[in-house]
Amino acid sequence: MKKFSTILLFIAALTIILSLFGQVWSSDGIEKIKKRGYLLWGSDAEGGAPYVFPDPKNPSRLIGFEVDLANAIAKELGIEARQLQNAWDSLIPSLKRGDFDIAMNGIEVTPQREGEVLFSKPYYIYTEQLVVRKNEARINGINDLKGKKVGTLSGSVAQDILTNIGGVDVKVYSGQVEPYEDLALERLDAVLLDLPIAAYYAKPNPKLKYAGNPIGEGFYGIAVRKGNDELKNQINEILLKLMESGELKKIYQKWDLWSETQEKLFHAIKDTGFVGLEESKKTPIYTFFPNLLKGACITILVSVSSMLLAVVLGLILALMKIYGKPPLSVAAAAYIEIYRGTPLLIQLYILYYGLPNIGISLSPLAAAFIGLGMNYAAYEAELYRAGINAVPKGQMEAALSLGMPQSLAIKRIVMPQAVRIALPGVTNDFIALFKDSSLVSVIAMVELTKTYSILAATTLRFFELGLITAILYFAMSYPLSLLARRLEKKLKRSKQ
Repeated sequence: MKKFSTILLFIAALTIILSLFGQVWSSDGIEKIKKRGYLLWGSDAEGGAPYVFPDPKNPSRLIGFEVDLANAIAKELGIEARQLQNAWDSLIPSLKRGDFDIAMNGIEVTPQREGEVLFSKPYYIYTEQLVVRKNEARINGINDLKGKKVGTLSGSVAQDILTNIGGVDVKVYSGQVEPYEDLALERLDAVLLDLPIAAYYAKPNPKLKYAGNPIGEGFYGIAVRKGNDELKNQINEILLKLMESGELKKIYQKWDLWSETQEKLFHAIKDTGFVGLEESKKTPIYTFFPNLLKGACITILVSVSSMLLAVVLGLILALMKIYGKPPLSVAAAAYIEIYRGTPLLIQLYILYYGLPNIGISLSPLAAAFIGLGMNYAAYEAELYRAGINAVPKGQMEAALSLGMPQSLAIKRIVMPQAVRIALPGVTNDFIALFKDSSLVSVIAMVELTKTYSILAATTLRFFELGLITAILYFAMSYPLSLLARRLEKKLKRSKQ
């Protein structure tokens, strides 16, 4: 039992460290940010061109016009800019909970969002562009969309436009690459998204074309947490300075996004020589290995630490359920049923986005570790319970009749046999945990699956990168499969 106590202390200390680590990710006020030495900005690099996306020539480096803008802002502050990966549709909630200082990722300024966060002065005029297949003759504008299946981005202004039309079968996506892929595959009739997105992903595609002129002029703004007026005002001053000096114009010209008057809508985007989709498809596949290996290391870290928590907590729950008295036994049984009866995804959302509402804020790594560990603990508890029940009751009765305390009998007689019986099942759960760790990408953890999604969405090389990712998962889980088989054989021999 001393070993278990030591492990529990280690887990508690690790959780505290991870939580504290998450707290230093963001801090209010210019002085605190300058003292920290970098500006944290949240964005989604998955299918994020031309805003922010991995450089196909060097996937460990992010490029995009917003990357250049973030660097220019940070330079004016005398510090550096660091991008923090976060799903686009949860940028505002993550900003509010303090995961980063600002959010900048083609975030449209709307009355609803202005009620949630502060916005800087607009830094870009956007419009919405309708895209259809090349041979489509029935759809020439948004007035022709009734009764049609139209894809768009979750939480975008384009989604509001489609919803307000009425009679449109709106298909919502979390990424901006997938709608165009489904359109080309005839799963959709049209796609409505911001013009810069359409210009990068749809215009080069020979199967697709623009339908009608751009519509719905609006503005992108940099989002700042409410109450942080100092940072917002500083960003406004910097944006004005960048505009007056011509630096902002140079950034937009580099990415072919500049309009001389910013009062006019964009009508066309020409090739200015930046790395585009076609060139990214020609990049050697080995270029992406370092990023995928880094994602695999994160997966291993999350999986191993989570399984350690699950094994220890599961054992405690099993002992409480079998040998504990009410209310301990009732609490253990309730824990197991609740965690097994609710989706892991919902549990992660509650940990990461729900707890800040009651003053508890966990870093993505801490939330992933605790979420996966507590979920799998319920399953490990049942494996231990089955192992304990498989030990003949006569052995416990014999030990007690000889005057041995119940705690010592459990430690010396019951648990060694129960753990041996449960080990193959625990190993199989460890293999499953490696794959379930991909769910932590919803709380801003960039593990192996999320790294694959970002790279594949940028290059559209879903097959090659997917095959490499699958091989990496296999390389991580196969040794555990061999271990499980070996343990099962050893168990059979011991029974014989």
